[in-house]
Amino acid sequence: MTAQGKRKSFASDNNSGIHPAVLDAIQRANDGDCVGYGADPHTAAVTEQFRTLFGADVSVNFVFNGTGANVLALSSVLDSFDAVICAAGAHINVDECGAPERIIGCKLIDIPTSNGKLTEALIGPHLHGFGDQHHVQAKAISITQSTELGTLYTPDEIAAIADLAHRHGMFLHVDGARIANATASLGCDIRTFTRDAGVDVLSFGGTKNGIMLGEAVINFRPTPSSRTMFLRKQQMQLASKMRFIAAQFGALLTDELWLKNADHANRMAARLAAHLARIPGISLTQKVEVNSVFATVPPEIIPILLDRYFFYVWDEVVNEVRWMTSFNTTEDDVDQFANEVTQAAAAI
Repeated sequence: MTAQGKRKSFASDNNSGIHPAVLDAIQRANDGDCVGYGADPHTAAVTEQFRTLFGADVSVNFVFNGTGANVLALSSVLDSFDAVICAAGAHINVDECGAPERIIGCKLIDIPTSNGKLTEALIGPHLHGFGDQHHVQAKAISITQSTELGTLYTPDEIAAIADLAHRHGMFLHVDGARIANATASLGCDIRTFTRDAGVDVLSFGGTKNGIMLGEAVINFRPTPSSRTMFLRKQQMQLASKMRFIAAQFGALLTDELWLKNADHANRMAARLAAHLARIPGISLTQKVEVNSVFATVPPEIIPILLDRYFFYVWDEVVNEVRWMTSFNTTEDDVDQFANEVTQAAAAI
């Protein structure tokens, strides 16, 4: 039991601690003085690690958090009279307190989806009014990989959306807060469904995958790259002691720790889903592809479980919950939680 009287958190991978290798990297970066604002050897070395991953010509900009990454990435390709097409459940639409609209001044065109994924058919009806001064200009499409519902885009699906965007002079942004989980699940090179698929700018997540704080904005095209460094400063996302953010990513990108952490979290979610499938009254609402499990449960068991575990009720109307696993979730954590769900369901 923790100090709060709770057991393991299944609410979010944000609730997990820091991976020991990341803590060690921070400590090593703390040796001596370095020039600030990214002009240090740690930031330079990690930038090269990202370029090994994505290509020698990409630009890499480290920021403090996921909202900052998404706003910076989008602002690098947008003006205030532009619009972003996104899924209705996208993080930029429901969980960033209006930051894109407030900071960029752009409009979000949100499209309802059943599984968190946009398609060409869903996007198509919103591609109009180009050049009309009375209308906001659709300039970017933003998708999340993996989505807010734990589903995955295939490389071909992303390539199709990118092609649609580019045919209309638009950009494709990927919110990759859980890009590591997606990569581990798809089992392919990350370039296959990002740069090579036509993605223009990527928010590369780290906080949900074992680091203390920080995300990276990866620009694949020269147009956004030339703006991003200035926008980062203006948006208060330029860290003076950037070496400590960069060093954390250095640990993640060494020996594929970023993929090992994500693969473990994914496997723990699959283990939990397998347990839940045997419990009467529990129904999975989304295919379990990464480290999240969405399920409808008997309403009576929710307060019982919340008294002992952290998690979120995703949709109170239908008693849908979200249970997340992380790099430090153990098999015992999962098995114990599943046993308590079983007991709670049997008692009603």
